[in-house]
Amino acid sequence: MKAVRLESIGSLTMRNVEKPVAGPGELLIRVAAAGICGSDRHMYKGEYPTAIPVTLGHEFCGIVEEIGDGVTRFSGGELVTVDPNIACGICPACTQARPNLCESLTAIGVTRDGGFAEYVAVPHAQAFVLPANLDPVHGAFSEPLACCIHAIDKARIRAGESVAILGGGVIGLLMVQLARLAGASEIILITRQQSRRQTALRLGATHAFDPGSSDTIASVREVTKGGTDVVIECAGVPDTLQSGLRIARRGGTFVLFGVTPAGVEVPVLPFDLLVNEVDIRPAYLNPFTHSRAAAMVANGALELDALVTKTIGLEEVADVVGNAPLPGEIKVIVRP
Repeated sequence: MKAVRLESIGSLTMRNVEKPVAGPGELLIRVAAAGICGSDRHMYKGEYPTAIPVTLGHEFCGIVEEIGDGVTRFSGGELVTVDPNIACGICPACTQARPNLCESLTAIGVTRDGGFAEYVAVPHAQAFVLPANLDPVHGAFSEPLACCIHAIDKARIRAGESVAILGGGVIGLLMVQLARLAGASEIILITRQQSRRQTALRLGATHAFDPGSSDTIASVREVTKGGTDVVIECAGVPDTLQSGLRIARRGGTFVLFGVTPAGVEVPVLPFDLLVNEVDIRPAYLNPFTHSRAAAMVANGALELDALVTKTIGLEEVADVVGNAPLPGEIKVIVRP
């Protein structure tokens, strides 16, 4: 079968490899759709820890084609989405219901072979059934949506509150929709690309600002009369982290979600954090949220088609992952 392999930092290649089989407790999935994530680009550049060599692709859904020994809740033919993050279940973090902090966490498409392939073998406990008639492209959004739901949980948005979202990629645009569903009265997206600002406004944002052409901190403080109740940083850029902390109102909440490359230091002003009591809440991965995301996708609660820039085959993955997103690009979907 064909698979896109990260063979060294900066070397991503499509190879013909042996088709996996479903071992005990596993499912063999024929991949129907897989999303390219910003984290894939971080792994390609060596900015996020991963196993090498490995088949990338952690946002995917597909059809159950083979069932391993000991699996009883699948019969074959189901369309499933897969939670890529596999926790051990026994370490202190796991026993405290924080599997995203598992000491032995493994991840499909990161530390074991993933979905940029024709087939992938996964533990059956990681698979969640989707409606048979669902567009597989929508199913591929379950994993990033699950991570966003965890961030929204950490944000604890209350009806009528104001929310600023920094970064207008697929994550930022999912956050806009989730903030709207959470009851936020003002939703402000900050991103440089005009097309993304326009999309955000169509999806429920009340304001969209360009940080390259205006003082966004002043603009946000003006429209919210002092700063937003919640800030969600989705870009993983030092500038947005610094500005986001200043956008939050006194007593507000700052959710750190974007992946900043490992080792990058960002200067902040501890005195300002102290006297303003800005509550910083990191949100990492998707603890217990994948089933909720799958249900939202199945129910059509979100507008997903507007987030799909294009679909490609496996032969184009290395080029897309190895280069910066094109202007206007939101989400590229791989259809093996």
